[in-house]
Amino acid sequence: MAAAPRERSPFLGLLPLPERNAVVQALRTETVGGLVLLAAAVVALVWANTPWSGVYEQIRDFHFGIPALGLDLSVEHWTADGLLAVFFLVAGIELKRELVVGELRTPATAALPVIAALCGMIVPAAVYAATVTAGGGSLEGWAVPMATDIAFALAVLAVLSTHLPASLRAFLLTLAVVDDLGAILIIAIFFTSDLNFAALGGAFAGLAVIYLLQRFRVRGWWWYVPLGVVTWALMYNGGVHATVAGVAIGLILRTTRDKGESASPAERTSHLLHPVSAGVAVPLFALFAAGVGVTGAALGEVFTRPEPLGVVLGLVIGKTLGIFAGTYLAARFTRAKLNPDLAWADVFALAVLAGIGFTVALLIGELAFPAPATAEQIKAAVLIGSLIAVGLAALLIKRRNGVYRRLYDEETRDDDHDGIPDIYQRADTTER
Repeated sequence: MAAAPRERSPFLGLLPLPERNAVVQALRTETVGGLVLLAAAVVALVWANTPWSGVYEQIRDFHFGIPALGLDLSVEHWTADGLLAVFFLVAGIELKRELVVGELRTPATAALPVIAALCGMIVPAAVYAATVTAGGGSLEGWAVPMATDIAFALAVLAVLSTHLPASLRAFLLTLAVVDDLGAILIIAIFFTSDLNFAALGGAFAGLAVIYLLQRFRVRGWWWYVPLGVVTWALMYNGGVHATVAGVAIGLILRTTRDKGESASPAERTSHLLHPVSAGVAVPLFALFAAGVGVTGAALGEVFTRPEPLGVVLGLVIGKTLGIFAGTYLAARFTRAKLNPDLAWADVFALAVLAGIGFTVALLIGELAFPAPATAEQIKAAVLIGSLIAVGLAALLIKRRNGVYRRLYDEETRDDDHDGIPDIYQRADTTER
C-alpha cells in the first residue's frame, strides 16, 4: 500500500500562540524604536543642511575617552562602536531565541526564511558588483546593500497604519535576524585589520568567563556588566569591530528557562536592553551617521558614480529580486505552501520593504569607505535607496491593506476577554 503524501506545511499561516506572543512583544518595541530612529534621521539630515551644520560637525567629531586604554574616540565612533554593541547584543539574543525556540530551531522551519534571507544578501551584493564593474568603480562596498533595517521597516508600517498579520511581520523579523548574522560575520571577517592577538585573547577569555557564569547559573548584574565592558574594550583594541563582542555575549546568554524561573537570563537582558537599543542606541547612531549634505551636485553623484549607484540598485532591485525569488523557489521545492489567505503579491511587497537598509548599511559603508567624501556619497545612496524602497512598498502594501486588516482582526479578536485570541481556541486551528 502506497504511503499517503505528507501534508505540506503552511507558509505565512497562523503562528503558534507562544511564538506569536514573542513576536508581538519584540515588534512592539522595534516599532516604537523605529519611529524614534526615523525622527533622529530626519533631524540629522535637516541639521546637516542648515547654517548650523558646522555645530553638527563639531559635536560629531568631538573626541573623548581614555587614551591610555586606546579609547579616545569621536562622538560618531562612540555611537558606532559603543552604542551599536548594545544593538548587536540584543540582535544576538534574538538570533539565539530563533535558533532555540523560534523559526530557525529545526531545518524544516528554518529552510525557507534562511534561503530567502541568503538570496536577499547574495543578489544585492551581485547587483552592486555588476554595477561597479560596468562603471569601473570599487568593489569595496559590496556588503553595504545586504542588510535590512527591521526597526526602520516597522516604523514605515506604523506610519502607514497597516495591519500586517503576525506571520508576515514574523517573516520580516526572521529575515532581519539572519541578515544581522550575515552582517556580523561580514564585519568580523572582512573589516578586521591590525590584529592585536593579546587583546583578542583577553576578549575571548572574557567571553569564556561569561559562558562559565551562565553554565553555573551565576546571577547578578555586577558580574556581567563589568565583564561585558572589559570584553568590548579588548575586542575593540584587538582590531575586530567592537560590535562583535555584543553579538557574542548575546549568543552566550541562556535562552531556556530553568525550573522555577519566570524568565531566562536572555529574556531578562533583552527586556532591559531592548528599549535602550531601539530607543537610544540606534537613534543616536542615526543622528551622527545620517547627517549628509544634500545638494543637487551630491544627489547627481549618487546616480552617476558607480559605488553609490550600486548601493541604490542593490537595495531597491537586488533585495526585492533576491528575497522574492529565494522565497518562491524555497516554497516550490520544499514542503511549504503559501497561506491561501495571502498571495505572492504580499511576499513581493515584503521583499520590496526589506530594501530599507539603514543602521547596518550605514555602519558597513563607513567601514568599507574610510575616505570622508566617498563615505558621504555612500550614506546618501543608502538614504535614497531606502526612501525609494519605502515609496514602492507603501504603494504595494496599501493596495492589500484590506486583506491585512481582515486577517489582523481575525487573529486578534478576543470576544471572551480571556487574553487569548479566539482563533487559538477553535478546535479546527490546532494543527493549522
